[in-house]
Amino acid sequence: MSTSAPADMQVKRTDLNPCTVQLEIVCSPEQVEQGFSRAAKEFAKRIKVPGFRPGTAPKAVIEKMIDPSELARSAAEEIVKTVLKKAMDQEDLKPDNTPAVNLTKFERDTSVCEFTAKVPLPPVVTLGEYKGLTATRPPIDVTEEEVEQQIEEIRGRRGKREAVTGRGIQEGDMAVVNIRPDGEEGEGKTFMVIAGQTFPDLDKALMTMSAEEIKHVALEFPGTFQEKDWAHKSFEATVTVRSVSTTQAPKLDDEFAQSLKASDVEDLRNRVREGIRRAKEQIVQEMVNEQLFDQLLKVSQVQVPDTTWEQVAAQRLQEMAYEQGSKQRTLEDYAKENGMTIDELVAAQQAEAKVHVERAVLIEHIFQKEGMKISNDDANRHFMEIANENQVPQEQLSKFAKKFGGSIRNEIFFRTMHAKVVEFLNQHATFVDEAPAPTPAPKSKKKGS
Repeated sequence: MSTSAPADMQVKRTDLNPCTVQLEIVCSPEQVEQGFSRAAKEFAKRIKVPGFRPGTAPKAVIEKMIDPSELARSAAEEIVKTVLKKAMDQEDLKPDNTPAVNLTKFERDTSVCEFTAKVPLPPVVTLGEYKGLTATRPPIDVTEEEVEQQIEEIRGRRGKREAVTGRGIQEGDMAVVNIRPDGEEGEGKTFMVIAGQTFPDLDKALMTMSAEEIKHVALEFPGTFQEKDWAHKSFEATVTVRSVSTTQAPKLDDEFAQSLKASDVEDLRNRVREGIRRAKEQIVQEMVNEQLFDQLLKVSQVQVPDTTWEQVAAQRLQEMAYEQGSKQRTLEDYAKENGMTIDELVAAQQAEAKVHVERAVLIEHIFQKEGMKISNDDANRHFMEIANENQVPQEQLSKFAKKFGGSIRNEIFFRTMHAKVVEFLNQHATFVDEAPAPTPAPKSKKKGS
């Protein structure tokens, strides 16, 4: 840690690790005023003031025409950009990427600006022996039960929804249900539910009801219930089943098989079996890759700047918050559902992000050390993968490439590096095949049974 105090600013340096330096910076009043002046000049270029040529109006006149919050934001950017560069030059720091800045104090009236900056330096890597890593592969077996289950799921998806008559609700039926709390005026609220997939009290009530039946029950609503005003509440209510429907699966015969482009039922079973096998092979390959990367991290030494994995974690948490928000839920709800506090969820995402960043750094080092290259075929293949993932129509590929060119190039580069290094590690690895689990011996019958 070092502290320096030149005439125009104060800088406190803390080396957090070999590739992350934190600077705590107190700007001088002169630097703050200069930042506001530069910001005002930039606004002056875009503002027309009667009687003045663009950029020549007095500062006091210009500032009266600018939203104070916009001026402050622009001034803060100017100050941080100029002062941070000076501080990094003073500390002889050459950032590997954009520093992460946190503005801690900013006041125009007293000409105060204080901020901290985490400056990322190049990763520090000692690459271990990456040829000859070992991994265990579990056997890939496809049971007849798995094949039949998959076929039943296909039949279910191809089924037609029909109204249920002549029987009560069964698990899996879809029902339109109205719930009216006791003492509440109006017609209550109507929901579409799947029997057996709501919550205990409502599931229990529905399983003995039929279409157009009415029942009075006590309901305890879970915190995840879709009607937020009722979540975590308990009350008695009148439940009315408006309608009930179920899916009628098509008959499993050659006609059904042919609708799925199979010649007959046996051909369909073979295709399903092969599809399950391919899916299991992919899962096993992913497990193998995880083992190889875990070993690579153990035999290597790698340190990365905090800013890289903190940014990855923050982006993932933001995506998770958006996903939960679309379901009218919060990150706190998601964390609680998974047995964590919000702080534990953040810490878990940060730890995961750090591992991914460390792996990415090792991948890049192996890619470069082995002299690997990215061909046009590699670039085109991964570009089409990205376009398909984003559901880009064929006729809009050029527009998509032009709009997101920079980010697409970076993604293509990383995907190609990852694919080539994974293939290389697998080619030079030693594999141990797990023995299949023994088939349980049939139980002997007791005498007299």
